[in-house]
Amino acid sequence: MTDKPKGRDSSLVVSSSSGGLFNGFFISKKNCTFDKASLVDSRARRVFDMVTRACEAEGRQMLMLSSYDYLGLIGDPRIDDAAVDAVRKYGTGTGGVRLLTGTIDLHHQMEKELAAFKGMAHAVTFSSGYLANLAVVSALLAPQDRVLLDSLSHRSLVDACRLAGVTLRRFAHNDPASLRRELEACPPSGRTLIVADGVFSMDGDICRLPELIALKKEFGCYLMIDEAHASGVLGATGRGTDEHYGVAATDVDIWTGSLAKAIPSNGGFVAVSQEIGIYLQHVAAPFIFSAALCPAAVAAVRATLDILKSEPERVARLRQNANFLRSGLRALGYDTGNSQTPVIPVILGDEAATTIFAGRLRDQGIVVTPVIFPAVAQGSARLRICVTAAHTRQHLESALDAFRRLRA
Repeated sequence: MTDKPKGRDSSLVVSSSSGGLFNGFFISKKNCTFDKASLVDSRARRVFDMVTRACEAEGRQMLMLSSYDYLGLIGDPRIDDAAVDAVRKYGTGTGGVRLLTGTIDLHHQMEKELAAFKGMAHAVTFSSGYLANLAVVSALLAPQDRVLLDSLSHRSLVDACRLAGVTLRRFAHNDPASLRRELEACPPSGRTLIVADGVFSMDGDICRLPELIALKKEFGCYLMIDEAHASGVLGATGRGTDEHYGVAATDVDIWTGSLAKAIPSNGGFVAVSQEIGIYLQHVAAPFIFSAALCPAAVAAVRATLDILKSEPERVARLRQNANFLRSGLRALGYDTGNSQTPVIPVILGDEAATTIFAGRLRDQGIVVTPVIFPAVAQGSARLRICVTAAHTRQHLESALDAFRRLRA
């Protein structure tokens, strides 16, 4: 792999001292009543207990094992320089929304490059990946339509359906037979959109895209895939789920994704046909009523796409790192589910045990995020590891040593 230019090491993080977080709120032992008449009612008790434990970390350097920086590009000086140059030329913002005065030439260049990256005719960008999902579903569908959603798809897709007022049905996770039953059971009065994630964010498995495409064509439906955790991760050059399977990108009607994970910037994108793209730019509320992406963020996206073209070995390194750590955890007897990607769950089941385990890892200098209900189903609490291309073999062996000690 090409040596990474010197910059901030994104595999390491300095934890905040407990006194600095939330202005010492949790250190001062404030008396929260969680009264049912309060805006912060009894539902908050579990959240506040968890945050209190998280604030107990000391300020020290730790190994980060839960970052979305899959390609290890945070702090890359080429990206930083591009962002700084954009600020010097355009300033820190654009002074408006995209449909009015907020669009600059950088936006057009970025969207053209994103469309080419995904092999589609048109791309539209938004302030976040969450808003990209809301924009597509709410702009394109109506209450007489229906969405058939994989049961483990991202929360933003559920919220998008609620906003659109469409009928929402879930099919069993990664189960084409379950999807077929839903398609056959209730013929809709309107259109049907099948929706899944390319890489599922809590389990790290990959959607069965060829079978989804086949069902879409058989039943005359539309298909949408969220590439938030697949872009920069799957495929030989990081183009995503279509490249992973060797299928045509245009067999999927709508691709959405994040610009804040493997691409170290912020925002989200939609890659579609030109017809749909133009329509979204003039109808989608998150595009019309949200501020344009700032010049620095746009320049960071473009610089990252250039690096991906010239350094595909980063994707290979990422895959090697993920395979090494996943195999090591399984050899130690940990349940990593059906993970096939750098997203590796360590499924412990019990919420208390999971948060305690994360705390013990932190004591050993390793940051791993505990994930509990409602982010995952009750009884399936887990540690969510995210491997990156920036991790060295020494980093990963140190992590396995820690898991080995805690297993004893």
